[in-house]
Amino acid sequence: KAKSDNKFLLLDFTGSDWCGWCKRLNAEVFSKPQFQDYAAKNLVLVELDFPRAKSQTEEVKKQNMQLASQYRVEGFPTIVVLNADGRKIGELGYMEGGPEAFIAAIDKLRKG
Repeated sequence: KAKSDNKFLLLDFTGSDWCGWCKRLNAEVFSKPQFQDYAAKNLVLVELDFPRAKSQTEEVKKQNMQLASQYRVEGFPTIVVLNADGRKIGELGYMEGGPEAFIAAIDKLRKG
């Protein structure tokens, strides 16, 4: 989908039910209309969750662990940014400044 739409891929490695910084990133950036509008035009968003209390199928757990290993994710949240061809162009984490700061960081990666 990212390639056909020429969009960048945002892989959100998160611990949605236990990671405080993940919850803040979601509340301060991902849930905001400004970011959602930007994402709809420019990104394909993929949440890769590593919950402690929520249940997941073994297939989903295995897929998420495989991707975390592939991209060497060592902490949460880790946001891996891929270009339309699937090549990793950068990595982000929680940052202050809301949607504006996060969008600026993504744009900087997109422009190389």
